[in-house]
Amino acid sequence: MHTSGLHHVTAIAGAPQRNIDFYVQGLGLRLVKKTVNFDDPGTYHLYYGDDAGRPGSLLTFFPWTGISSGRPGSGQSTSTAFSVPAGSLGWWADHFRALGVDSTLVARSSDEERLSLRDPDGLQLDLVASSTLDPRNPWDSASVPAEYAVRGQHSSVLTVADPTGTVEVLTRDLGMRVLSETGDRIRVGAGDGAAGNIVDIIADPKGQVGLTAGGSVHHIAFRVPDKTTQEKWRAELVDRGYGVTAILDRQYFTSIYFREPGGVLFEIATDTPGFDIDEPLLELGRSLKLPPWLEPSREQIEHAVAPITLPAENNPALVTSTRPAE
Repeated sequence: MHTSGLHHVTAIAGAPQRNIDFYVQGLGLRLVKKTVNFDDPGTYHLYYGDDAGRPGSLLTFFPWTGISSGRPGSGQSTSTAFSVPAGSLGWWADHFRALGVDSTLVARSSDEERLSLRDPDGLQLDLVASSTLDPRNPWDSASVPAEYAVRGQHSSVLTVADPTGTVEVLTRDLGMRVLSETGDRIRVGAGDGAAGNIVDIIADPKGQVGLTAGGSVHHIAFRVPDKTTQEKWRAELVDRGYGVTAILDRQYFTSIYFREPGGVLFEIATDTPGFDIDEPLLELGRSLKLPPWLEPSREQIEHAVAPITLPAENNPALVTSTRPAE
């Protein structure tokens, strides 16, 4: 069994409106689904990505207003990176400066530069500009023109006390391969090891164990094409001794979860059915969407979640089509 790469990363945030403003207007992503945490329907689950929310472009959030800050450390995914075009980091630094967001340019290697920053809740983000062309189409927004825009996920960093078990899970059980080893960092990749298929494991044997709360990653998800393949993979993981959940219906994909030896929560999520099953592509993110089993509680849920406003640039074609003729 081989994963085809990263599916999404899910993190924890504070105020939902602040989260929306930063990721839509600051990072230039599209809010492709506004739903709720199926395990805690009193809070949102917000999905950001490219125009259609394709697997490998997605960053999602559980926003709880007033939540305390987490602590990065061992047993966590400690950094999430997005792929941007070569030569664009100067534009991004100016863009974030205008928004009052501090960022730092870091040269990781001769063919890879990073702009490091934190979102309003303290989540560590990197924008990676590589000399290798990323062919994925970006979301062209009013805030971030397509020539500079995010192409999708680049990689995730996992910090663990002992990388041995983590690397074994990724290579033996998820079918990835070791791409490089530099100092305390081991890079593994799926498929061709291109952007969106990369995980970096950092060994930190003396580091403090991380605390998952505001501004920290809850779990990272890997891609599998469909539920049939997922069922086979689950059986194999169970046979190998992992404590794997039942297959859970997340409406836009199905999921299984297990914790790898280093402590990071992994999800395996299907590419199908996608985010346009309950609203047209043009209207993604505009309405609160609930799965059938929560529809009877819609009124209570709508009163429980905080009111939020979606920037018009999230659905620009609708704004244009409804604008009166001059």
